[in-house]
Parts: sequence; structure tokens; C-alpha cells
Amino acid sequence: MTHVSDSPTQVDLKNLEDLYHEAEYWHVNTGGKTIHAKRMPGFFRRIKWMTMSVWLVFFLGPYLRWNGQQAILFDIPARQFHIFDITILPQDVWLLALVLLFFALLLAAVTSVAGRVYCGYFCFQTVWTDIFVWLEEKLEGPPSKRVKLDNAPWNLHKFRVKFIKHSIWLAIGLLTGISFTLWFGDAFEMWKAFLTLQAPLIAWGAVGVFVFFTYLFAGFMREQVCFWLCPYARIQGVMYDRETILPTYDFRRGEPRGKLKKGSRAEGGKQGDCIDCKQCVAVCPTGIDIRTGQQEGCITCALCIDACDAVMDKIHRPRGLIRYASLDEIEGKPTIPIYKRPRVLVYLVIMLAAIGGIIYGLSNLGSLELKALHERQPLFVVQSDGSIQNKYVLKVLNKTDADMPVKLSVSGHQALRLAKGDTKFIARQGRVTAHTVFLRIPADQLHGERIPIVFRIESARDPKVFVEYQSMFFGPTR
Repeated sequence: MTHVSDSPTQVDLKNLEDLYHEAEYWHVNTGGKTIHAKRMPGFFRRIKWMTMSVWLVFFLGPYLRWNGQQAILFDIPARQFHIFDITILPQDVWLLALVLLFFALLLAAVTSVAGRVYCGYFCFQTVWTDIFVWLEEKLEGPPSKRVKLDNAPWNLHKFRVKFIKHSIWLAIGLLTGISFTLWFGDAFEMWKAFLTLQAPLIAWGAVGVFVFFTYLFAGFMREQVCFWLCPYARIQGVMYDRETILPTYDFRRGEPRGKLKKGSRAEGGKQGDCIDCKQCVAVCPTGIDIRTGQQEGCITCALCIDACDAVMDKIHRPRGLIRYASLDEIEGKPTIPIYKRPRVLVYLVIMLAAIGGIIYGLSNLGSLELKALHERQPLFVVQSDGSIQNKYVLKVLNKTDADMPVKLSVSGHQALRLAKGDTKFIARQGRVTAHTVFLRIPADQLHGERIPIVFRIESARDPKVFVEYQSMFFGPTR
């Protein structure tokens, strides 16, 4: 007897029913209810605190000095970026493009390997929200007390606590805004301008924007920013594959769930290790239940792993019911090493190329750049003495932060001489200095329509600082 399989329509309907059934257990807080996440100590909480400390650079970086000046300064009016001894001008913007490419690929590679690590540990929204919630807990107590206080009628105690909390939140927003502006001007001068109310309007505007959005996003919207506003959350969500390791619930070990009762392992017959304590949900900053599978709200902060491990320790069961694992691992399939995953290797190759370009660019920035523009109309002029004259406009870019006296020399032909134009002039700091010169070669010594010549500009103070540019000297057709 021949077996007849289900029709495609029946199979599709069955899959659709499974999806609907699965979606019933998914929960996304749409903002109608404030999530008061429980804070628990653990390995990943410590990791989170350490990674959050990276943002201290944002607050402390502007005060770092180098050679008597601010070490890192993005001088927008002068169109210069100063990073220690390196000065980057608009002509070097391709370096910035390579830096952005590197970090974009780094984000993609890390996400492909270990999920939304950036979202869970480094994102400024996650970090600032965590700080705000930490302060909220210090002032209002654990989640149960915070919910009770929110629902309580207004009285002097509630007003006092809420006023202190929101004042600190606004102060953090103010410090964030001011710290941002310090990267674009001398930090100490900027603070003086703020304290004396002499800061430019654009600086006050930037501070106001940061205060408003820091207070709104970290204080009120919190996980809603990740759900509805952040494009990276959606982009990273499609970078997973079966080999991506994520905080995952081991359903084979945990199911069926059962609550502990009177010292027994679980209610009823044979049960899994999950006792349905919901501590993994209580600590989740986005309020999802990791046991229902990967969801859009999971930022892979792994705090649910800390919570579950703590419970497993208490009931004397092995840790790892919730752990970093890939889908293949959970399903018992063989896992593929990182070095054999084509997508990760492609990311790595591009990142290495970007790093190589950045290193090359930084090592070849130099202090001077030179271009020689040859006069095209006419290409040459025959002088009364029979010599051939060419006109050039030299464009000298001085990348240093001080005016530089320079010397000009030209080589390429033994009879070549400078007819008009100074051999010494000043290259202005951080800008292009135009310098016009006229070169001549006696006609009887000019053998050819075009002769390669080399312009050389060197610092009058340090001959090791120089730049050369190859051009052409044009003569009549022979």
C-alpha cells in the first residue's frame, strides 16, 4: 500500500498553526507597563559592569592633555581632527571611512558569532538605562517596592523620592551633554564658558538635546528604544544563523517544567530541571521569557543565565539550563568551528584590509602635501631670449598646527631655472597655501616636447620634513 503524504496546503496550514501557537507565548511590552527588572549578582553582571566602564572614556577623555594641548580634539571650525600627534584634515576623510567600515564589520562579525553583544554590553542606551535603573533601585527599593510606590497616591514621601530621582537623572543628562561638547573645544575653556554662561548657542543647543533625550530614553522609554527606534536591533537580528551562540534555554533538559513542593524534586511525575520560578523573566531588562525561544527583545545581556545558575545552585542541579549555546548545539547537532564559517571569514578579511588601509594612511599622512597645477592656456610661452617658460600654481597643504617656513626647489633638467616666484615662503597652518612660479629652459637645450620635473617643498626648520610632486615641463613640437 502506497503512503500518501500530506498535501502542500495541509503542511502549510499545520506550520501556520504552529507559528500562531508559538506566538501566543511571545511577549513584547509595547510601553503600557513599566518593566522593573530585578538586579542579581553573577558572572555576567560583573562582565556588564566592566564593559560599561568603557564609557568613562567619553567623560574623561577630553581632559587628557598632550604636549600642552587637548590630546583628542575635533576642531570643526578649523576643519581639523587632532588625535595626539596626528592631525587629520578633510583631505584625509577616507581614513574615517575605513574606521567606520572596520567597526561596522566588527559589529557584524561579533553578532554572527555571539549575538547582540554590542546591545547587551556596550550600547549607550543599554548602559545609561542600567545606570538609571540602578539609581532608581537605590532610592525606591527592589521591583516590588517600586511598583507599590508607582501605584501609591502622591504624598510628601513619594514626592521627595521622585524629585531626588528625577533630579539626578537630569544631572546625568546634563553631564552627558556637556561632556559631548568638550570633544569639540578645549575642555577647560568650555567649562569656563558654561559656568559663566558665555558658551556659544550651538553648544547650549547640543547640551539641551542630550539632556532631553538622555532623560527621555534612559528614564522612561528604556527597552522601547530597542524595540521601536533603534535600527541596529533589527539589523543585528537578521545576522544570526544556526551556529550563532546566544543565551538559550535547554528545553531538552528543562521540560516539562514543574514547581518544587515540600522538598520533593517537582510536582507529579518525571519533570525537567526548570522549576518555573520565572527568575529569568524577572531579571530581563526587556521583560521577555527566554524559555519561549529567541525573540526580538533579547539583547543577549545574559543576565538570565546568572539568575538561572543561582537557582540551580540552590536546588543542587547542574548549571547551564540557560547558557550561551547555538541552535545546533541545543538540538544535538555537530557544531562548526568559527574558522570554518565562510561569513565570519569574509568579515575578518575585510576587517584586516580596513586595518591595513588605516595603518598605511596614518603612516603616510606626513606634515605636508603638495600638488602642482600646470597652466593649460597656454601650455608654454616663448620668451624674447628664446627660452621656453611654463607657469605652475603650487598647492601646499600644511597639516601642522603652526605656520611653517618652507623652501622650494625644482629638479629634472640641468638648465631648468626659476624665473619668477620666491623659493622661500610661509605655508599657513591647517590650510592650503597657493604659490605661483614660472620655470624656464633655453630652447636650444630643450630636447623633447615633455620633460618630467620634480617639485620639492621642505621645511626650513627641519629638512626631514619634505614632500615631492612630479609634473611635466612642456615645449614646442619638434
